[in-house]
Amino acid sequence: MVKLNKIYTRTGDDGTTGLVDGSRLPKHDARMEAIGAVDEANSALGLAAVTLADGEFAEPLYRIQNDLFDLGADLATPAGEGDDFAPSEMVLRIVASQVEWLETAIDAANGRLEPLTSFVLPGGTEDAARLHIARASVRCAERAMTAMAASVSTNPQALAYVNRLSDYLFVLARVANDDGRADIKWIPGANR
Repeated sequence: MVKLNKIYTRTGDDGTTGLVDGSRLPKHDARMEAIGAVDEANSALGLAAVTLADGEFAEPLYRIQNDLFDLGADLATPAGEGDDFAPSEMVLRIVASQVEWLETAIDAANGRLEPLTSFVLPGGTEDAARLHIARASVRCAERAMTAMAASVSTNPQALAYVNRLSDYLFVLARVANDDGRADIKWIPGANR
C-alpha cells in the first residue's frame, strides 16, 4: 500500500529523481521521459473517461488507467539480473495477461464495426475526439518507451501493452462515433 504523508521532499531540487531500486537519474533521462509520457497519456485517458463515465466503456477505461500506473511502476524499476522482468511481491511488471485482455477488448469492440474504407480523422463526437487525444498521447508514450528501450533493457510486455492500448483507443473512438457511422473519413487531396 502506498502512503504519502508529504507531497514535497526536496530530493529532486537537484534535477534528479528516484527509481524504485533507490537509484537516481536526471529528470531528463530517457527513462523519465517515458514515465512522464505514460503519466500524460493516463491524464488524457482520464479526460476521456469523464465523458464516458456512465457508459459501457467506463469500467474498461478505469481498468486501463490502473494498468498505466502499473506501467509507470514497471518503467521505474530497472531490469533484474539477466534482464529479468518477472513480477514479484515487491516488483510490479506488466504481464502477458494484461496485453491479452487488451487484445480481447479490441476484438470485441472491433466486431461492432464495419471495415474501414479510408483513414478517419480524429473527431466526430466529443467522446471520440477525447479518445483520439488519449490515443495520440499513448502513441507519444510508446515513442518515448522505444527510445528508452534503445538505451536500457525494457520489459517486452510493457512495450506490447502500450502498442495494443493505442489500437484499443482507436477502435473505441470509432465505437463512440456511433459504431463508425459518424466517423469523419479522410479524403486525400480534397482541398487542393
